[in-house]
Amino acid sequence: MQQITRRALLGGMGLALGAGLLPRRVQAERPPNFVVIFCDDLGYGDLGCYGAEKIKTPRLDAMAAEGMRFTDFYCAAPVCSPSRVALLTGRYPIRSGITRVLFPQSKDGLDAGDLTIAEALKGLGYATGCIGKWHLGHLPPYLPTRHGFDYYFGLPYSNDMFVEKRGDPPLPLMRNEEIAEQPANQDLLTQHYAEEAVRFIERSKDKPFFLYVAHSMPHVPIHCSDRFRGKSAGGLYGDVIEEIDWSVGTILDAIKKNGLDEDTLVVFSSDNGPWLVKGPDGGSAGPLREGKGTTFEGGMREPGIFRWPGHIPAGRVEHAPAATLDLLPTFVQLAGGTLPRDRVFDGRDLSGVLRGTGRRDGDEFFYFNADKLEAVRSGPWKLKRAFKGSVYGKPVEHPAVLFNLEEDPGESSDRSGQHPELMQGLEKRMQEFESGLGPVPAMKH
Repeated sequence: MQQITRRALLGGMGLALGAGLLPRRVQAERPPNFVVIFCDDLGYGDLGCYGAEKIKTPRLDAMAAEGMRFTDFYCAAPVCSPSRVALLTGRYPIRSGITRVLFPQSKDGLDAGDLTIAEALKGLGYATGCIGKWHLGHLPPYLPTRHGFDYYFGLPYSNDMFVEKRGDPPLPLMRNEEIAEQPANQDLLTQHYAEEAVRFIERSKDKPFFLYVAHSMPHVPIHCSDRFRGKSAGGLYGDVIEEIDWSVGTILDAIKKNGLDEDTLVVFSSDNGPWLVKGPDGGSAGPLREGKGTTFEGGMREPGIFRWPGHIPAGRVEHAPAATLDLLPTFVQLAGGTLPRDRVFDGRDLSGVLRGTGRRDGDEFFYFNADKLEAVRSGPWKLKRAFKGSVYGKPVEHPAVLFNLEEDPGESSDRSGQHPELMQGLEKRMQEFESGLGPVPAMKH
């Protein structure tokens, strides 16, 4: 019954034929491979090509120089689980009902009715693999292998989710739907993820593939292997980032070694901004305000690096906004498919932006935190609604504010008093978007 449901969902992408789908058009060339490398709690200012001085990231810097780097690239939520469901479905997390972080005690997860990148591309003949942190439900119906991935290796949730007094099980490292190691050796996670990614590429090279590598780092508690410990001028956090940089290089080398360089689009980003703490565990939002857990820019604007030799002109810096929401529609378009018409997709096709032949359709971006719409960006302007509460125990309070992000990416100068009509117009647009959502799924805990 589950397969029939999934096939019906995919049917809007082409003509169903047996267990697969026909592409939108017959392509003369093999459709591209897609590799998404996704960090956990990486800050906007943690990479050399985004301004880091003490942390060395030569492979990511080279990736940006060989492709393009977005300056205004967004995740869709300032915390883990909602951000990940948005990347995989191309829809704001409120549409899926996963609006908060899932825990080992959670009974909820990614719903069978949510179409993932993996399911969409699998229907177009792709091999699919998920390596790393999943965090969209640890119970069997919610695992990657039930949502379009042929292969899974990694942690089912965050690496800090083990509290002995609460009775949590030791942190499991899984292979497909079985536990491969428990407790997981966190010092070796980044290394193991890179090795598994290389093996997936080598065994999948003869057909198009989608590989999702979701690092567990630099989420706390941060870990790295002996090879990198104590080597960075950026302290332990720098060691962790520099090992991630090595792992990116390892994956890029495997792509090149297997003759797939011009056939493979590689994307690098993170799920949300850094955990802003003093000491060796915290990252940097660079010039941006605040970090993880907030809808200021530091919580949701991330590094966004795209590399595809022969297709993306090298050395480009793109200032127009884009988001992880855009990956699903972009990949489907490039793979020769069409999006199903039975649902709203919030992401937009970036293929023209990547090739330098067009722009993203629309410049709006909505900032959700849990089930609350807190801000909107339209062009250079960002309206952030009044807020009173706490973020990770830190009191936060501010009135409604307006920023020009082109002139003031650090959100230090409130322009609301100068532009009351603009404030009213943006607030009206937020209300229209909220009313257009219709009934949204309730999150089970």
